[in-house]
Parts: sequence; C-alpha cells; structure tokens
Amino acid sequence: MKGRESVSDRQYALVTGGGQGIGRAVAETFAGRGWDIVIFERDAEAGEEARAAVEAAGGVCLLYGVDVADEQAVARACAGLAARGVKLGALVNNAGISRTTPLDGPLAAWDEVVAVNLRGAYVVVKYALPLLTPGAGIVNIASTRALMSEPDWHAYDAAKGGLLALTHSLAVTLGTRRIRVNAISPGWIDTSLLKKAKARRPAHLRPVDHEQHPAGRVGRPEDIAAACLFLASPEAGFITGSNLVVDGGMTVKMIYAE
Repeated sequence: MKGRESVSDRQYALVTGGGQGIGRAVAETFAGRGWDIVIFERDAEAGEEARAAVEAAGGVCLLYGVDVADEQAVARACAGLAARGVKLGALVNNAGISRTTPLDGPLAAWDEVVAVNLRGAYVVVKYALPLLTPGAGIVNIASTRALMSEPDWHAYDAAKGGLLALTHSLAVTLGTRRIRVNAISPGWIDTSLLKKAKARRPAHLRPVDHEQHPAGRVGRPEDIAAACLFLASPEAGFITGSNLVVDGGMTVKMIYAE
C-alpha cells in the first residue's frame, strides 16, 4: 500500500482496477469532485501513475497492489483500510479482463475471466462491506456484452451477465443497511489514451465507428465515470438494483444486412 499516512474526515471511494481505462477515469473524476480515493490495482506501474493523477486532482489516494481474484489479498487490503479508519461512501467494481474463450480452448482461460470479472466483484463487496457507510453506493461495471454477443466471448459475456444478476441480488440483501447497488453496462469505450504511459497510443477510429452510434461518437471513459458519480450520489438515492446502459444507443440500433 502507498499513499498519504493521514486519513481525512471525508469518505473514500474505492475503485478496483483503477490504474487504467475506465477505472482511472472514475478515480480522477471522483477526486475532482472532492472525494478521497482508494485504488485496488494489480499493475504496479499503472497504479502509481493513477495515484499521482488523483493527487494532482486534489484527492488523497491510497494505493493497494491487489488482484481481485485473490481472496486473501482483498481481505488483507480491506483489513488495512479498516485499521486506518477508512470509511467508504462508494465502491466501484471495475476490475476486469477482456478476452475470448473459444469452446476448444483451455478451461483455465474461462476460470480466470470469471474469477476476475464476477467472483472478484463478489469478494470485494464481501470484505469491503464493514467499511461501507449507510447511504453508500456500489456500482458494478458490467458490459453491453451481457445483453448481446459476438462469437467466442463466452466467459466474458457470462461473467458480465452474472454481474447483472449479482447486482440485483446485492441490492436486495444490502437494502437493510441502506446501501444501494447498481450496474453500468458500457458499450464501445475508447480507453487508448488512459492506458499507462508506455502502453498509451492514439485511437484509430474511423468515421463509420462513430456513425454506428446514434449519439454520433464512440464512448469515452469519462462518460462512464460521470454515470458512476451520479449513481454514487444522493441524487440517485431512489435507484438500486438497476442496470444503466451507457453505449451511445448502439445496442438499440437495428442493423440489417444490405
């Protein structure tokens, strides 16, 4: 763990996979709105870069090198937060890996995808629960692939579909604690400029890529971060167990072969 030694009186937002892409955008956006941040990130280099960005945005950032598929690592990190007196007003389960799992491929690939994308979210909620304050919001980052598919994305699609079911299950369970649980299903989000520095590349997006979205463009990480901020806020106090699709309208557009 790295970060400032003092814990502020403000509540923290925990972002898993906060080192790159959507997770980093969420961490920076919350910090810019006055939140202090906890990042769980297994890529040490990405985590350090994100920590610096959050602190540059004015927030305290506590960085833990955690693979959410490792139950004991999650448990240790949450115990460390508890020992420091950290209280969480928001938890964004963003950590995930994206890859195909063909039927003729190894089962180990299926297991890894499900362990990170689905089991990991459950494990983080399990151990972070004592840190969550009444009124806190949990946001699970699912995917429009829970609703539509391409060939060979079996484990990823299944894990994200399971995450939607886990979302409404947790919403019912945690309602008695006044903790809300919602999901966001991003569509096509271009994260090329929010990778760690050595992996950052300009996007190569064609006009047709933007045109297939009724909103007129491919999504940005900041689009998802803004939705997370809303769902974690008091303004979303009557929303729980829901899935917010943030995809520029791509999944509602009917496509016919010409």
